[in-house]
Amino acid sequence: MAIAELRSTITATAARDTGIDFVRALCVLGVVVLHSLMVGVTVTDTGPLFANASDGSWWITPLSWVLQVMPLFFVIGGFAGYTSLLRAQQRGGTAREFVAARIHRLVLPAVVTIGVVGVALTVLLANGVPADLVATAGYRYGQPLWFLGVFLLCQVLLPLFAAAHRRAPWITIGLLVAAAVAVDAVRDATGIDGVGFVNLAFVWLALQQLGFFFADGRIDSLTRRTRTVIGVAAVAALVATFVTGVYSPDLIANINPPTTSLLLVGVAHTMVLSLMRDRLAAWSTRPLPTRFRTFVTPRAMTIYLWHMPVLLAMAGASAVFSLTTGMALPTPSSFEWWMTRPLWLVTVVALTAGLALLLAGIEARRIPTPTRSAKRLFAASAIGTLAIVGLLVVGTTPMTAMIAVALLITSLRLSRPRHGLSAAWPSRRPGSDATSARAMQNT
Repeated sequence: MAIAELRSTITATAARDTGIDFVRALCVLGVVVLHSLMVGVTVTDTGPLFANASDGSWWITPLSWVLQVMPLFFVIGGFAGYTSLLRAQQRGGTAREFVAARIHRLVLPAVVTIGVVGVALTVLLANGVPADLVATAGYRYGQPLWFLGVFLLCQVLLPLFAAAHRRAPWITIGLLVAAAVAVDAVRDATGIDGVGFVNLAFVWLALQQLGFFFADGRIDSLTRRTRTVIGVAAVAALVATFVTGVYSPDLIANINPPTTSLLLVGVAHTMVLSLMRDRLAAWSTRPLPTRFRTFVTPRAMTIYLWHMPVLLAMAGASAVFSLTTGMALPTPSSFEWWMTRPLWLVTVVALTAGLALLLAGIEARRIPTPTRSAKRLFAASAIGTLAIVGLLVVGTTPMTAMIAVALLITSLRLSRPRHGLSAAWPSRRPGSDATSARAMQNT
């Protein structure tokens, strides 16, 4: 299929793909459920103990095969970003506007969340909560923020890699995959796990690149038999890496740092998604799936950013309840603990949904006029990423949260022009500003 034909196909299907939106919403829910099951709270003679309930447990491996959705999330992110960018460019928008919109959409809600968490940690310390418990809470909060930093990086680089995909699709993704494999090889040869963190770029960029193949129709143009064979081969290769000891069968363990096993997961997920795309599109328009996806889609980042503070607050409340009533909390992974998980999950989802309903206006706020300066956008991207990396490396404390908020606000300001914050986008031709703004924001 020629590039011109692929572009016309994307233009002809300008309406949102409700099936893809539904799957993305399921991915968000899957992340919330997975993190909820990792929370372990016990109270000992020395005080509360907060730990990862999945550490050393038997159930995390089979569960990871169901709930390790991050590869699919980045594939869908590539799909959505590629189609959004191309449509907006066809309406007169620019790649710089796309990048500015992504910075705004991802960074703005993070400023609020990190700021609130920083204040909460300060209040806990001021009220005599032991510093080690506050440090644990800050550490647990900061762990999932890797996604924000990496997704921001991938989306900022998306126009560059989309252009490379249009010129040389197979060479581009091949180089990314080869680089990811090379990083794993060096890590294995040297025994230095820190080397693997380089794959925070290569693995997730390769998965985003796979989403471009899904967006331009190349994957769907394959026969069903070919897609089935590719999917089965990816799973078989994945199992082979487990059997030979190359990678852990726990797919969650393969995310920190990320390994190339996640590429195989992403390929398998993409083939299944492609094979089921028509059914998903039809099913996603039914009343219940429609309500679910229309609630989650515009609030996805808000849900992701707030579900961990909700979990930490619930963990703290559980410890306080046990200390004040004398009732023992069930041991993580015990039968009694599993019996409490349904109520725990329902509570997490309900509280997170309530916060998302209350705060989603922040995420949905339309970006003011984006800057046309490539240097300012580069600086905005670098500073925003640095803020998140700082929280991950140093930990979330009142001080680091304050610094991160200051850096993120600087990132937002740099993504806008120096002269002010106009409510309208610059127009390339009559009527193009509003349509391109909606196309870039509504993904």
